[in-house]
Amino acid sequence: MVNGLERYEFQENCVDFLFDKTTATGTKQIVTVKAPTGAGKTVILVKYVDTYLKNTDGKTAFIWLCPGKGGLEEQSKERMDELAPHIDTRALMYSMLTGFEGRSVTFINWELVTRKKNNALKEGERKNLFDKIEEAHQDGIRFIVIIDEEHENNTSKANDIIEAFKPEHIIRVSATPVKVPHQEFYEIPEDEVIDAGLITQAIYVNEGVDEAQKVESDYDYLLDLADLKRKEILGAYESINSDIRPLVLIQFPVGQPETIAAVEEKLASMGYTYDNGFVNIWMSDSKIISDDLTAKNGTPAFLLMKQAVATGWDCPRAKILVKLREGGKPDFQIQTIGRIRRMPERKHYGFPGILDFCYIYTLDSEYKNDLLTSLDKAYQVRKLFAKPKVRDFSLTKEMRNLDIDSGVGEREMLQKVYEHFKTKYHLTSRTTENQLALESAGYSFSHEIDSKILQGAFKTTTDLANASSSKKIDIKTKINTHSHGIYLMHAVDEIKTITSIPAQRVRNILQRLFRKGKKNKFKLVSLNTTDFYAFIINNARLLKQEFREIMATESKQITFLDFAKTATFTIPESELYKFGVVKKIKPMSKNAYQGYTNEFITSDTRKSTPERLFEQYCEGVDAIDWVYKNGDAGQQYFSIVYQDGFSLKQWLFYPDYIVKMKDGTVWIIETKGGMQAGHTKNIDIQVQNKFTAFKDYAERYGVQWGFVRDIDDELYINNTVYTDDMSGENWVALEDVLK
Repeated sequence: MVNGLERYEFQENCVDFLFDKTTATGTKQIVTVKAPTGAGKTVILVKYVDTYLKNTDGKTAFIWLCPGKGGLEEQSKERMDELAPHIDTRALMYSMLTGFEGRSVTFINWELVTRKKNNALKEGERKNLFDKIEEAHQDGIRFIVIIDEEHENNTSKANDIIEAFKPEHIIRVSATPVKVPHQEFYEIPEDEVIDAGLITQAIYVNEGVDEAQKVESDYDYLLDLADLKRKEILGAYESINSDIRPLVLIQFPVGQPETIAAVEEKLASMGYTYDNGFVNIWMSDSKIISDDLTAKNGTPAFLLMKQAVATGWDCPRAKILVKLREGGKPDFQIQTIGRIRRMPERKHYGFPGILDFCYIYTLDSEYKNDLLTSLDKAYQVRKLFAKPKVRDFSLTKEMRNLDIDSGVGEREMLQKVYEHFKTKYHLTSRTTENQLALESAGYSFSHEIDSKILQGAFKTTTDLANASSSKKIDIKTKINTHSHGIYLMHAVDEIKTITSIPAQRVRNILQRLFRKGKKNKFKLVSLNTTDFYAFIINNARLLKQEFREIMATESKQITFLDFAKTATFTIPESELYKFGVVKKIKPMSKNAYQGYTNEFITSDTRKSTPERLFEQYCEGVDAIDWVYKNGDAGQQYFSIVYQDGFSLKQWLFYPDYIVKMKDGTVWIIETKGGMQAGHTKNIDIQVQNKFTAFKDYAERYGVQWGFVRDIDDELYINNTVYTDDMSGENWVALEDVLK
């Protein structure tokens, strides 16, 4: 019996679903539960484990995996001990000492067993863990693995741990899982959790933000609004004789010291400091937490945080979230909103209505669900082992030589950027006319930071994530070169990620092109300092695309011997592959790995059409001995060095396939998007530079090679002259070449 809990129908329904699926025959191995924050996820799992253990033969052991942040495994164990003290709960080290036994629940810190650099589990202990798991199997123990907060965990990285348990079922629980066909799926409707009074009736976003008012300072503006709302909520609690004190969460996406200091200074001017206890901070490198922070009448009114408290932290008095901009991508992870949605007394008050809502203040422009779009997280993986006949195969792979600077100087880079803008937009030496030309091409020359932000009330997080543009308002923020310097830095950093050159060089180039100052022949537009800040911040996305295009210009690849390092590539002994559901499983005998089937090339698990078509084609070619699918990144995979057309920096690309013919010939194949309705589907802007480097590599080492693309499910190969247009004679039917 689970102690002292109010019964909620949606929780009981979820427990029944889990019990039915994990005791029935023919159920899919993975059972995924989507549970809104505040639905009582831990309570549901405790009730399920209790129900299962009381109604089965006692030969099952549960493994409860939790993310390492915040000690969630300890919190979950304590919660189970509180609710169901009759259940045998254990820490990992105890089970490693005594063994995994039936009717036990072992709580494991996920990072303890998966992080390569984590010394908490030494090599000897890790071996002992696998030994104890095997002993349990020999004793007839079955395992069910619960993955708590599954959005925090990457199954491909920890697959060897889960695989060792050989679980009959894996139960994954999160507020934002991905629904995939090879899993059982159950969703607790958010409306039912709201109707039960466990979470707020609605989420108010940017209440009181005035579209007509020009913002002088993000921090001042948002914190003033948040404190005004905090006082209003406090007054409403007092009006019903409640001693609950509302808490404001202030989230820093990056946690820049300058931003934190500015917020601390603003709060101090309002009378809130660390010294008087009204301010707490919870960061990875700074933590000042009052003993009564989570108490319903706790003293702290503001908590400064990053993502550290987003998982496994419960403070139902938190009612307001201020999310600050620190540059970078202007989006907001809805997962964090769960921190302010819980009702402190697990009920709605009705009047005054302000107490039944939560509030968000942010000038970020987008909200999004923290959905698991990564295939590593959304799909199962299976470990396959290389066939004996491929283990002696080797190739020379190229690696970057970081001891040699193969790049060009800042002036040469400036010249390339200048010529790009001049040619693309027909610019001249007349800066005023140039500004008009760029403006007509879509560039903003606003004097302020322009933002479109959401405003309104949303019942569910899904409603918030799918908010229409009609819910957005325009906000203008006056440029302050001191406080907005970090915005400029992040805009420059975004471009730097494309070019790989230092941020200061990028900034220097932009200043020479667009900022007023000493006359130079590269000046395109002459902006004063504040307008330059606004221009770069407002146009960061466009500028990033310009630099992408410049990088893609064809580079004369420097002779290989000038810079590249080499090493011997061999096919990895084992590999993890994502797999999906197919109606009929068919072995793919040409693949280099044993057990490879068509499950690994479904449209869900392999998004690339030419890759799927190529593997299917190879299956039907008798002259092919085997086919190896290369990885996308990593030192264990086959790579070739190429240079971009801007900085001439060294980059690596990883050709998709190595094909060994029965006559000993080796083909190396790179697949790209083909043509559809006369338009190219290729999205790789570096394709020309890769093609040239690939061609040079093949000539040096005497291998066959080619780029393969598709038209209407037919494959064509090219190893002569690259063109996006596939109508020329350089694109030849694959069946005429690789046969």
